[in-house]
Amino acid sequence: MIAELRICVPAEMSAVVTDCCTGELGVAEVSRQPGASVLPAGDVIHVLVARESVERLVEKLQALNVQEQGSISVAMPELVLSDRADKATADAPGEGADTVIWDEVSRQTGEDSRLTWSYLAFLILATQLAAIGIVTDSTIAIVGAMAVGPEFGPLAALAVALVRGQWQLGRSAALALGVGFPTAMLAAALTAWLSVPLGLFPPDVLDRGSAVDFIYHPGPYSLIVAVLAGTAGMLSVISRRSAALVGVFISVTTVPAAGFVAVALVLGEYQKAAGSAVQLGLNLVGIVAAAVAVLIFYRLVTRHRQRGASLRPRRTATRSRR
Repeated sequence: MIAELRICVPAEMSAVVTDCCTGELGVAEVSRQPGASVLPAGDVIHVLVARESVERLVEKLQALNVQEQGSISVAMPELVLSDRADKATADAPGEGADTVIWDEVSRQTGEDSRLTWSYLAFLILATQLAAIGIVTDSTIAIVGAMAVGPEFGPLAALAVALVRGQWQLGRSAALALGVGFPTAMLAAALTAWLSVPLGLFPPDVLDRGSAVDFIYHPGPYSLIVAVLAGTAGMLSVISRRSAALVGVFISVTTVPAAGFVAVALVLGEYQKAAGSAVQLGLNLVGIVAAAVAVLIFYRLVTRHRQRGASLRPRRTATRSRR
């Protein structure tokens, strides 16, 4: 997997940045366009580098304050036909699919964790679908609510914030969760409260359902499923496999549990509402804890690879002297 870096720097920094890029393991090509940047004035440097080496190279560029004097952008070309690129990928330590570009993960989770109108709309709609599935005993509607729910974005961002100490990201994620779920539950409760006098469902509907009993019966498997889902979700974010997130969404009962709490409170089923609230809490905690564990593991692996990569040139130089 090859990445393309576009680096914009002042002319006086161009030579230093070029040397930094050409000396990095896993770099296939480096090209410089003097004076190509108009705002800010300076040079533009393009680098083709193995994805496994991107994080280390970006750290070196940030140490040179390139992001303050200019900019660094990273793109993933769909197709690169180059023997040099193939050799660079082979020389770089690790596998591209298993490589974490931390700034990319932070940016992606940060974008998904903002408290926006679209986020609130999706969460409210998902909770309404879950409430409908609960009162109609419809598993299909509940599964649809799981797929629509946008809550994994803030949960993943919260995990990234805890691992990397990015507290502003953590506050944004906590705000999205802390405002989003109560708002969605309040909307579902209002809908349920209006539906009872209209005769859309009977007051004892929660005593009749069978397909939704698992929502308010938390147990060991509730936490196990949440941990597995959190692991799979963070792995999908790291490896850029967004299709796997759909499976994560429909494996946890965060949104259905929120919808059940709202409906149960309106109907006076406080014991069931409490059980569903516990289910919701187990899912949230399990997902975040698993995501944190995955990120810590990958950070340790990344550091080990970087140490190995820094030692490789020294070993090569020692052999050449002999």
